[in-house]
Amino acid sequence: MEKQDLLLLHGALGSKSQFQSLIPLLEEHFEIYTLDFSGHGEMAVGNDFGIITFANEVLYELAKWHIDKINIFGYSMGGYVATYLALHSDRVLKAFTLGTKFLWTPEYAGDETRKLDADKILLKVPAFAEELKIRHQKHDWKHLLDRTSTMMRELGDNNLMTLEALKEVKSEICIGLGDMDNTVGIDETAAVYHAIPASKLSVMPNTQHPFEKVNPALLAENIRQFFR
Repeated sequence: MEKQDLLLLHGALGSKSQFQSLIPLLEEHFEIYTLDFSGHGEMAVGNDFGIITFANEVLYELAKWHIDKINIFGYSMGGYVATYLALHSDRVLKAFTLGTKFLWTPEYAGDETRKLDADKILLKVPAFAEELKIRHQKHDWKHLLDRTSTMMRELGDNNLMTLEALKEVKSEICIGLGDMDNTVGIDETAAVYHAIPASKLSVMPNTQHPFEKVNPALLAENIRQFFR
């Protein structure tokens, strides 16, 4: 049987390197593609930064790979980008999101950006600071924090996907959430699930928000089941 194409999209402050333990569990069933969004991993920060820029980067890579339509797994921000693409293009066959915050508000953006203070991270969670430094070693991780904060505030002021807009998504989307996720709530996730016409809801047990806390085998099985 011919393998399906599957693109893996990382979250904010993440990179494609985070999928190293997941890819071997999927390669038997899928032709795997990954990328680093600008400012993440091996990609330098460009003049433009944000969801629309990242979505355009996906379209650019699809053209480079000579792929017309593709399945996408998106973690957190990657799921937002995947759903944005499903809403604004016909290039997404199916998408699986995990831990994605869809309904941004100024208050939520303010709470999240306060967590992106480089000095506080260095003081309180130096291991995370070192992780960011290694993950984004080709550029200044502190600059990435600043650009991400700006993006979040912009989403808070002008969310690109409302519940009304999500009703127009034509692709089949699986909205995934860990049952121990403290970043995204189940009520909001359920509201998004009900808004998207062709949607499924997947709640993963014993699963927190950070991708490093997600069980790769459990996630791979959920992905295989949905895209089968």
